Amino acid sequence: MIKSEIKVPSHITHVLEEKSRTGNLRHIPSGDIATMPRIDLVSNDYLSLAERADRGEFDALRERVAREYAFSSSASRLLSRRQRGYMELERLLGSLYDRPALLFNSGYHANVGIVSALNAGNTLFVVDRLVHASVYDGLRVGGCLFERFRHNDMASLRKILEKHAGTHDTVVVIAESVYSMDGDLAPLRELVALREEFGNMLLYVDEAHAVGVRGSRGLGLAEETGTIGKIDIITGTFGKALASSGAFTVCDSRLHDFFVNCSRSFIFSTAIPPVCAEWTREMLLLSLEMERERRHLAELSQWFAESLALITGNDTGSRSQIIPLVTGDAQKAVALSECIHKAGFDALAIRRPTVPPHGERIRFSLSAGLTRSQLEPLLTILKDTLG
Repeated sequence: MIKSEIKVPSHITHVLEEKSRTGNLRHIPSGDIATMPRIDLVSNDYLSLAERADRGEFDALRERVAREYAFSSSASRLLSRRQRGYMELERLLGSLYDRPALLFNSGYHANVGIVSALNAGNTLFVVDRLVHASVYDGLRVGGCLFERFRHNDMASLRKILEKHAGTHDTVVVIAESVYSMDGDLAPLRELVALREEFGNMLLYVDEAHAVGVRGSRGLGLAEETGTIGKIDIITGTFGKALASSGAFTVCDSRLHDFFVNCSRSFIFSTAIPPVCAEWTREMLLLSLEMERERRHLAELSQWFAESLALITGNDTGSRSQIIPLVTGDAQKAVALSECIHKAGFDALAIRRPTVPPHGERIRFSLSAGLTRSQLEPLLTILKDTLG
């Protein structure tokens, strides 16, 4: 046996001890879905496509895709000679959004790579305070000058634009369409109106939690609100409603070529396996026809949010399949999660730094495969526990 002589700085131990003391120490979940017969309210499998795949519903498709496409790109996208799966998926996305598409390895890679690349020339970034950490990391990696506006507050955004837009060549405004922790929606039509008013403003919308779920074909909240053609950069992910992995952006052809040449997360990452790209294309084609599932999920989510509000006495604020129950304390969130777990439901505590101090919560993530009868016992538990 090799004797370990690895050194660990003392401050790392102190950080871990402090996280444990405050209820913020995280652990990677153990077990596998096949060994956990419980109701999953954690994953982002919004259309239940991954669940259906686990049940073997797509075994013939899985075998065909695995037989025809490679399991490794063996290189970055700019070097790989296994491009067929990527190009077929990008063509489909381009036809749906009516502009060029570019694949990334994940939503994180997409936001970090795109945001940092856009910091060219005299550019200011103005971001919703609650945008995903990947956007903030992109701002830091790119050394970007940025301002934050109050969440979903168009008056706050307008004030910043009126003050700074005239002194910058480009102002990039960034928002999510469905916010991942609160489940509320961005006012896309109002954002588009500001884009039209301020001629040097680019609008960048992250649709990670809306792709597959919102819009008649599941193309996102931009489709639902009729704003797709007026948003300069749209990103989305495949690892949530589309039961695969990776991400994409759709944008003008010049921006597409710019990101191919300047987005470091695209240039320097080994590309996702071609087999994943083809699986994604098949899941995307399925999702386009799942209007009934989208409608069911919307109705179920509204019912659950309203039922939870009656129990807590507070509006959850959610207008989507993501429904928060804020405890305001990490240890309370962990204790409630454990109580729910014992009753056969998986709903994990969300703590800092994912949410700000006093924003600790249970995040319920609903999917189209769930029913009211499955969720009613959970509401009874919450009523008994919180009442």
